[in-house]
Amino acid sequence: MLIVLPPSETKRDGGDGPPLDLAALGYPALNPQRRTVLRATRALARNRAECMAALRLGPSLAAEVDRNRAVTRSATLPAIDRYTGVLFDALDASSLSEAARGFAHRHLAIHSALLGPVRALDPIPAYRLSYDSRLPDLPLRAQWAAPVRDQLAATSGVILDLRSAGYAGLGPAPVRSGSSYLRVVTRAEDGVVRALNHFNKAAKGRFARAILETAVDLPDTAAVLDWARDAGFDLRPGRAGELDLVVS
Repeated sequence: MLIVLPPSETKRDGGDGPPLDLAALGYPALNPQRRTVLRATRALARNRAECMAALRLGPSLAAEVDRNRAVTRSATLPAIDRYTGVLFDALDASSLSEAARGFAHRHLAIHSALLGPVRALDPIPAYRLSYDSRLPDLPLRAQWAAPVRDQLAATSGVILDLRSAGYAGLGPAPVRSGSSYLRVVTRAEDGVVRALNHFNKAAKGRFARAILETAVDLPDTAAVLDWARDAGFDLRPGRAGELDLVVS
């Protein structure tokens, strides 16, 4: 099985790992695209004003340009530890057991706009780039969508796509049995189900953490639904190709 998470805009500084080495990352077939996006990101960062405008950064975020300028030289952290924010705070990777972290490395990917999908423990630097960032002459969707789609299509077993729609657009998951896009919804008193926005991130983080702690490679969607019920989650079949995680 594979759980696919979105990244976060916010990231921890520093790290104790060596500088970025593409050979150390999962999905090596994506390395040509990674090199292209890295070059464009570093080139844009040479001009602070242009970079801040392209990435829509305010004055308080000027240091993000320095991160991009040094992206191939700065220290790295495991991807699951690099990201912060609501989803990753709920996931709380630093408190996972070694067994759960090992399971995460085998069964979880985080979809970076800079590097494409990376495995949980792949060493990555701090950077600033989002699915809707505008690199000069390099539309990110055109760069990533087909290669990432092909990598995900080659993945067997269950795929649980927890990404936002923006990141899913950088490489759709396959449309097949066992591959599901997870929506976080709430059921109102009138019975109407509505999608959640900000609060869906915490629910996704808790859901992903529970799977990692269980460390069971669930073989199909029926097994996912059974596991979720036993783990206390209200997970239901939704629209075609989707699962609804219902929260209060």
